[in-house]
Amino acid sequence: MAEHEQTSVDDYVLNDLDSKIVAAFSGKTVRKDLTAVMKRGANVPTFVLEYLLGMYCSTDDPDLIEEGLGRIRKILAENYVRPDESERIKSKIWELRQYTIIDKVSVRFDEYRGIHVATFANLSIDPVVMPEEYVRSYPKMLCGGMWCILRMEYFQLDDELDDELADVFGDPRPIRKGKNSGPEDNPYKIGNLTPIQMPNLDLNDIISKRASFTTEEWMDLLLRSAGYEPNSLDSRTKMHFIERMVPLVERNYNLCELGPRGTGKSHIYNEVSPYAILLSGGQTTTANLFGRLNASAKKASSLERTGLVGNWDVIAFDEVAGMHFKDMNAIQILKGYMAGGTYARGRESFNGDASMVFEGNINDSVQNVLKTTHLFDPFPPEFNEDSAFFDRIHCYLPGWEVPKMRSDLLTKHYGLITDCLSEFCRGMRKRDYTHHVDDYFRLNGDFNTRDEIGVRKTFSGLMKLLFPDERMTQDDAKMILDYAVEGRRRVKEQLKIMAGIEFMDVNLGYSELDNPAAVAILRAPAATVTIVGVPEQSENSLVPEAPLQPGHVFGIGCSVEGKHAIYKLENKAIAGTCKFQSEGIASRSARESIDAAWNYFVNNAGKVAAGMHLEKKDYLLFFNDLQAKGSSDEVSLAEFIGLCSAACNRPVAAGLAIPGVLRLSGSMDELKGLEDILRVAKNAGAKRILLPFCSIKDLQSIPMELASSVSPDFYPDGDAVAAARKALGIG
Repeated sequence: MAEHEQTSVDDYVLNDLDSKIVAAFSGKTVRKDLTAVMKRGANVPTFVLEYLLGMYCSTDDPDLIEEGLGRIRKILAENYVRPDESERIKSKIWELRQYTIIDKVSVRFDEYRGIHVATFANLSIDPVVMPEEYVRSYPKMLCGGMWCILRMEYFQLDDELDDELADVFGDPRPIRKGKNSGPEDNPYKIGNLTPIQMPNLDLNDIISKRASFTTEEWMDLLLRSAGYEPNSLDSRTKMHFIERMVPLVERNYNLCELGPRGTGKSHIYNEVSPYAILLSGGQTTTANLFGRLNASAKKASSLERTGLVGNWDVIAFDEVAGMHFKDMNAIQILKGYMAGGTYARGRESFNGDASMVFEGNINDSVQNVLKTTHLFDPFPPEFNEDSAFFDRIHCYLPGWEVPKMRSDLLTKHYGLITDCLSEFCRGMRKRDYTHHVDDYFRLNGDFNTRDEIGVRKTFSGLMKLLFPDERMTQDDAKMILDYAVEGRRRVKEQLKIMAGIEFMDVNLGYSELDNPAAVAILRAPAATVTIVGVPEQSENSLVPEAPLQPGHVFGIGCSVEGKHAIYKLENKAIAGTCKFQSEGIASRSARESIDAAWNYFVNNAGKVAAGMHLEKKDYLLFFNDLQAKGSSDEVSLAEFIGLCSAACNRPVAAGLAIPGVLRLSGSMDELKGLEDILRVAKNAGAKRILLPFCSIKDLQSIPMELASSVSPDFYPDGDAVAAARKALGIG
């Protein structure tokens, strides 16, 4: 470990951007490679580490840096208060009568005693009196708390009996004990306090430095301050990382990011900002999120009264697949809060400005997910079918485009100390840049109110981060707007899949105000409007429009996971003695279903077409699970038709999808879940679908946009032979 740490110090070379950052933000920078070195062996907040690094490692001399790292390790081992070592630290203070600690201090005003009272995050002692000079100097302690270095002192308690007349005769005031005691009677006292976090930040001074950097340099500065190395990222990936910071600078902003594991989705909210809370596993309660019902304004704490949304800037739900509320009313409260920032608890209504972030994993390629279902599918069932909930999400960040975290993605250069970055973000929350869209562009007519709110909020957040001084060109604004519109359109495309015609207007775009033709009208002509798409829509379909080889068919059935999927059944006829072999079938039930199709084929293929000569051929099947959903036992009709196609060397109709269950007896199951079947067919690129006549009545209850997307080919109910003839275009 030591050898590795020394190497990382020796290899460091100051570059031009480092020099520029250090010169512009003197006293507010730190080498991020040293932070990473210390973070590996010390589970403490990042801003605590960076404060100590600024004290002991503000040099370029490797030997002095190594010495400073050793001192920091010693300080953390002896003075940082860990919850499980609280009693040891208390004993140390008593033994030595004074001792220096590192802990988070929160202060409240006791109106009955007229004093300020301090509590500690990790040191489990009763509240103590906070000297007034520290409250006046560092009011941040009254607003959620602040990490500090404190010299704690201990004064021995007097064990003599209380004398009620002692004060009258000028004797020292006796120490009260038991239920009558208060913070002023606590033997532990605060002798000295030094803040670790920045007690205040001159926001305008930080903003004024923006003019000294190019847009690319400023973006790199933000990324390095968050711990990332921008030289390893392209411009689009940089925007994804910047977008993760938008909830920190924008009030009531709702962001969703789903993607592969290991891409650092929670890093920003867990390590960079002390004003964000990460709910691991996604599990919480209504009281925890929105406060206790009818909590007393006098007796209840702020957290008990207003919940997390009233006490944090960002609430991030990690692993959305595990999101669960014991009280289902919480979902309705959450929807209302995401829409307007207000919520009711009992007879009272509250306002909050906490942003919501929903993170989770997608276990398949995005192309396969889109061809089966939608990009909100990882959410639990109680959310999955609620289009109103997802309509309140302002931006969907494509997590599948973010690379997995590697060593080369972690910066070794200078950046702003984490506390400075977090305070900058918090300060920018008070500003509103949503109106700057109108300086350059007009949104087109496909925008509804929620679309416009989402795009404007994303635009505002990105502008606060990249152009906090409000100085940008039209090209800069276009770059931001394109990203903002894409993020909202990705949400709306999924809503279109989920709810159909209600969300048909997905062609979100804008026109430039320097175009007179576009300024004159609200819905500009197509030639003057830039329509923003989403990259994942350009992927090829699973079902090609060109004719397939004979024997190849696409079947739709319910997978072992309980979701409809599309499967490619590749049959081939070769010279033989009427034998059947298969591969790719993973489950016993699926194999039995395929065997039923084979037996029915042997006994009934002659009814489909004459002259097949079944007895002179062997038949091979490859069961292709295209979307890795597991085998299905509901594609037996498709397999029967595929065998007929191979036997007569005749392809099925181009772009055809085939649902249906054929039993060994020749009977067919009723077709269930037609809407899901049609959606899977549509998303897979199918142009036609084979259905029994009885499905006509079910089509009437399906949204017109979905029902008309795939043309039905009907066959008589329960007649597999007729279905095969229809698919093959025979007679």
